Amino acid sequence: MELSGAAAGYGQQMKQGFQLAVKQINAQGGIKVNGKKMKIKTVIQDNKSTTSGSASVTAQLATKEGVVAIVGPATTNDGTAAIPNETKAEVAGVSPSATDPDYTLQKNGKVQDYVFRACFENNFQGETAAHFVTNTIKAKNVAVIADNSSDYGTGLAKAFKQAYKGNIVSTQYFQEGDKDFNALVTAIKNKKVDAIYAPGYYSEVGLIIKQARQAGIKAPIVGSDGMADPKLSQIAGKANANKVYYTTPFSSKSGASNKMAAKFMKDFKAEYGSDAPTFSALAYDSVLMIKQAIQDAKSTNSVKIAKALAKIKNMPAVTGAMTINKHHDPEKPIMIEEVENGAVVSATAVK
Repeated sequence: MELSGAAAGYGQQMKQGFQLAVKQINAQGGIKVNGKKMKIKTVIQDNKSTTSGSASVTAQLATKEGVVAIVGPATTNDGTAAIPNETKAEVAGVSPSATDPDYTLQKNGKVQDYVFRACFENNFQGETAAHFVTNTIKAKNVAVIADNSSDYGTGLAKAFKQAYKGNIVSTQYFQEGDKDFNALVTAIKNKKVDAIYAPGYYSEVGLIIKQARQAGIKAPIVGSDGMADPKLSQIAGKANANKVYYTTPFSSKSGASNKMAAKFMKDFKAEYGSDAPTFSALAYDSVLMIKQAIQDAKSTNSVKIAKALAKIKNMPAVTGAMTINKHHDPEKPIMIEEVENGAVVSATAVK
């Protein structure tokens, strides 16, 4: 997991969800295999938010530590670096949040036998955002601001553009680590847009929101699951984080319609003293996927676990009942959260 470095915010949240799931499963005696319950033993390693670290950690987990399945990494780039070692060791990796459409696929288009995810992929996010901007916001003129330093940002922007039926009046790009977005904001302000689509991570998008609002842009800002973090509003400033929306697999507002999510949120707050963030929920579900696969396989053999993961159907989960499709992606509902005055005020499920 990314426990330090640029993506540590996601990795630390994942660790909390991962540990809560393991604690609860073990408290119930463990995972039932051939009539016997076996407790989960865990090994947690920090890939330091680097591809080299991810490859190294995966090799260590799969060979020296002898694990039968892996939860993580968080990002597509780090996850992709782990795939060769997962495949070589025949150990399945379940990423809570690697969203690139090609993440689970080989270059020839065939599925990666040992690669799975608990999140939905970028095309689904981009298409959902496009429909939301068209049908709910009813925006006719949209500006797109995307992170072109990652497949995450460019992939989401591409999917949105292909699905959106209105006018894309401006497309602006930034890179991870950028701080000054004034030139970008000025270019958009002159276009008088009805909405802005800004897929990216909270660290940059938070600053874009702040600088856009300071420049007088009042248009709704729509983004992606990389924004699903309380730090988004901290960076943007609560007064600026208004009319902000983003796609996400989980919402703290979804408890009323998902009893499992409601229990998870209650248990998480009791354990950690804070509300459950998206990446904790996804890591929790990743553990549930592995548990389900071990039970279905009736074995702790890593190859059999991978095959069982590919056959999961209608598994109850915190982020919604899921079925793993032929691309090793989960089919489940997607949420759109609304932020006003720096706080999430509503969430709408989209199937």
